[in-house]
Amino acid sequence: MAILYRRNFPGILFINWVSYLFIAIFSSYISAQSEYPNKPIKIIAPVAPGGGVDLVARTIGDKLSTALGQSFIVDNQSGGGGIIASQATARAANDGYTLMIGYVGTHGTNPAVRKLPYDAIKDFTHIAMVGGTPNVLVINNDLPIKNLQEFIDYAKKNVGKMSYGSAGQGTLTHLAMEQFKIQGQFFSTHVPYRGIGPAFTDVMGGQTLSMFPGLAAALPHLKNGKLRAIAVTGTKRHVLIPDIPTFKELGFEGFEGVQWYGVMGPANLPEKITSKLNTEINKAIQSPELKERLSSEALQPMPMSSEQFTKYVKDDIARWSKVAKERNIQLD
Repeated sequence: MAILYRRNFPGILFINWVSYLFIAIFSSYISAQSEYPNKPIKIIAPVAPGGGVDLVARTIGDKLSTALGQSFIVDNQSGGGGIIASQATARAANDGYTLMIGYVGTHGTNPAVRKLPYDAIKDFTHIAMVGGTPNVLVINNDLPIKNLQEFIDYAKKNVGKMSYGSAGQGTLTHLAMEQFKIQGQFFSTHVPYRGIGPAFTDVMGGQTLSMFPGLAAALPHLKNGKLRAIAVTGTKRHVLIPDIPTFKELGFEGFEGVQWYGVMGPANLPEKITSKLNTEINKAIQSPELKERLSSEALQPMPMSSEQFTKYVKDDIARWSKVAKERNIQLD
């Protein structure tokens, strides 16, 4: 019967062979997912070594390596304000072996002020938020200003004399101050620098009068008394500067934005892999050891589901797009 079956129904035999092949491939795919990870994983850091983004990549990589039993290799791909690294991630195979540290620059402010070769939402799987550090409004210590209302009053009385530095056009340090100028209804001249270091130098020297840097970068200057903090972004006061009120406390809405960092992968990452990574990252960021390690960047853990992280990114882009539109800030 078997011989006659093969001779008389070659089409059925071919169909059966194709079916077996499909089942074998599908089974292999399912097996590969269930065994994830079974080889080293690359985490792209869209910056040169050093600084907050690189620290987050290496810290999370170390924790995941221990939890999942595989090597996590940090690949620093700087250039283009994070565009090069973001493109490399978006184009990678969606198998969970290429991840990146996305942050407010690559997936928050850049989409608001630039025409990008990638879509910050559609081209990525937003796996897990790691944490964020607030921005803090700081002033030259010689100014006769003690609080936020005095800052606004001083700016209105000294039209044309107020200025602020930033790390560059379209950066968070630029957009955050423009957001404040809109709500505070005052004028201050923007002085963009190539990086945060020179901007700090000039505000401490009195060439500019204020800044809106990340807390981690500002802390040394606050501690040595060369700058004075007035208000901080975020939903609650930061443990490192508990005496400094949030903008929300002072009646300013919409200042929840922070310098955030999260783990992302290419679009359509299998749900099983996304869930596994999200679970392990959320465990890691709430451990005392990791909290202490991230404290050097004033980072506070922000555990979220993948869906919550996606919504956060969308909201952040909307926030900065609104500011950019109102202030006509477009870099292309």
